[in-house]
Amino acid sequence: MCTRYITPDQAAIERHWHIGRDQPFRWPKTEIFPSRPGPFIRTSADGEREAVIGQWGLIPWFAKSPKLTYSSSNARSEELAGMATFKHPWARGQRCIIPADSFDEPNWETGKNVWWRFRRADGQPWGLAGLWNAWIDKATGEIVESYTMLTINANAHPLMRRMHKPEPKLGPDQQDKRSVIPVELEDVDAWLTAPAEQAASLLRVPSLEVFEAGPAASITPD
Repeated sequence: MCTRYITPDQAAIERHWHIGRDQPFRWPKTEIFPSRPGPFIRTSADGEREAVIGQWGLIPWFAKSPKLTYSSSNARSEELAGMATFKHPWARGQRCIIPADSFDEPNWETGKNVWWRFRRADGQPWGLAGLWNAWIDKATGEIVESYTMLTINANAHPLMRRMHKPEPKLGPDQQDKRSVIPVELEDVDAWLTAPAEQAASLLRVPSLEVFEAGPAASITPD
């Protein structure tokens, strides 16, 4: 599961995803962790793309508080239709794009955690698949935006299957190695607006050639 990523700045997001420059909010820090605010892209009520700032960790309708006692920063894509936290946003088509210059994953091949950093080989930002929700505080009427990052099983992927700490009680074929799900630029509109069946067809791990990855310390910042 991804728990750390770097978001592009506001101008880069607006330029890459063709979003108008009328966002009124204060832009967050670029390094995003669960429960912190981050930007995501969705379709507005008038059908245009908009960038929104929300909490990374989706707040479901039944939550009593925006501070959750469990993690909802990642969601298994195979379970969206049945999980209480995510099934309503999925059914309503509340899909989003999470912009990321890079994301980090733990590699345990040495027996200890070595963070790896993942960028796109073409130098473009990632657009990661997500769901969003708007939670309403019944006491105050405050609306709190939030989002989750979708993941998919990557046991068969030559790179992503190397990430995350193995479960010692499970054999090699029983591990559930996960990957985030990039959405290519030409598929953004389909992901945001198409019927669920069509959107679900975009839930896949990209080919190895898309990735530029290695231990974080060995990657020179731009």
